[in-house]
Amino acid sequence: MRTALLQSSGRPGSVVGNLKVLDEAAGRAAAAGAGLLVAPEMFLTGYAIGDDIARLAEAADGHSADAIAEIAERHGVALAYGYPERSGEAVFNSAQLISADGARLANYRKTHLFGCFEQAHFTPGEQPVVQAELDGLRVGIMICYDVEFPENVRAHALAGTDLLLVPTAQMHPFQFVAESVVPVRAFENQMYVAYVNRTGQEGEFDFVGLSTLAGPDGVARARAGRAEQLVLADADPVLLAASREANPYLKDRRPGLYRSLV
Repeated sequence: MRTALLQSSGRPGSVVGNLKVLDEAAGRAAAAGAGLLVAPEMFLTGYAIGDDIARLAEAADGHSADAIAEIAERHGVALAYGYPERSGEAVFNSAQLISADGARLANYRKTHLFGCFEQAHFTPGEQPVVQAELDGLRVGIMICYDVEFPENVRAHALAGTDLLLVPTAQMHPFQFVAESVVPVRAFENQMYVAYVNRTGQEGEFDFVGLSTLAGPDGVARARAGRAEQLVLADADPVLLAASREANPYLKDRRPGLYRSLV
């Protein structure tokens, strides 16, 4: 499946502006043959927007989800995007996957909140593995800091995730996560990992870009620079099956030795 990574911080504070950016990117991705477009963490509203996070938060099936479903259906491309999700009094840092026919396939709430900023504005999610079937691949979702916990990604591997989508807001000086950690996660868990970042200065944060689609062989199939960019690469189920046969990490595990970890 050709996968497009939208590296952009959009228009922080403007839902309407970000929907326009997503619409334009979806058109470009579809024209390039992509079946899936992935946008960064909190793309719908912006990340460093303080109390506007709570003001702009929406339900998973809210007006913006309807607008994004219309964009997906019009361009014929599945969309994954980050947004602040309101559920009752709680606000979650969430990511949602919508199919090319406009159906809501999966909604994930970030389980590991990074730093004082996120802990002040969000409630942590409690469901570590969220998946959906898309074009013959089992697609999983997590968000940014979540991928830095090896147990999280291994849980996806054990649940059969083929392509892990990771909308992110990766900031300086932690660019080694994009450069090194993400390809290693893909290799050690024998999956594709689409790590899609914001870019540029936003409030106190300096986002580093470097979005990547890493393959199960640990090789970056696509790598963005630091500027706004749309990059494309293929998640190939044939290569995935061959890589899993050649690298039997999951089959060679000895879970009885790891009980002390939990």
